[in-house]
Amino acid sequence: MTRVLLLRHGQSEWNADGRWQGQADPALTDLGRLQAAHASRSLGVVDAIVTSDLQRAAETAAIIAGELGVGPIVLDPDLRERHAGEWQGLTRAEIERAWPGYLEPPPPVEGTPAAAAGAPRTEADGPRRRPPGWESDESLVERATAALARIHELVPDGEVLAVTHGGLVYALERELGAGFVRLPNLGGRWVDVDARGACRLGERVVLVDPDELTVPTQI
Repeated sequence: MTRVLLLRHGQSEWNADGRWQGQADPALTDLGRLQAAHASRSLGVVDAIVTSDLQRAAETAAIIAGELGVGPIVLDPDLRERHAGEWQGLTRAEIERAWPGYLEPPPPVEGTPAAAAGAPRTEADGPRRRPPGWESDESLVERATAALARIHELVPDGEVLAVTHGGLVYALERELGAGFVRLPNLGGRWVDVDARGACRLGERVVLVDPDELTVPTQI
C-alpha cells in the first residue's frame, strides 16, 4: 500500500489576483515560496516527491525537496490542473459578466465554522455549467488515477508527496464520495493506493500556520 499526499501548491500570482488558472502557468508569489518552505516542517519524512509540471507546483515541490533533502523530483504531467477552457485567466466577476448564472456560490473553506457546521455542499446540489473548452471530470479523474498508479509503482510500500492542484484534488474527492470544501494552498488529502490502482481517501491536512493561510475563494 502506498500513502500519497495530494498537496495543493503554494500561492501563485493568479491565486493572489483571483484568476482562474487551469493549465496556464503563473509563478508562485513570494508568500507561496515561504508557504512551501514552512510546509516542509509539518510534513515529516517521505520516500519520494512527484509533481505536476506546471511551475507553481514544480517550484513548490523543489522547495520542499530542498528542505527535506529528498530527490530527485519526478515530474508527471497527469498531475496538472484541469484545463479551464475559455475561463483561464479570468476573475470570478469577469466570468459572471460573460457567462451569467454559470458559477455556483463559493463553497465553505476547510477549517472554518461554515465547513464544520454540517455536511459540505456537493457539486450534485445543482447542475454545473461550464464553457466548451472545459476538461471533464471523467478526463481529470482518469489521468489522476493513472498518475497515482504510477506513484504506487515507484513506491509500492511507503509515503509519497504529490504536489498538484485544487481542481484535481476536488475531482478525485468527488469521485470517491467526499463533499466539496475549499482547500487552501499547501492543504492536501491523503490517499491510499493499492497494487490494483484502487484508491481510498484518507484525512485532509493543512501544512501551514493560520497566519500564512491563503484560500483562493474568488472563483
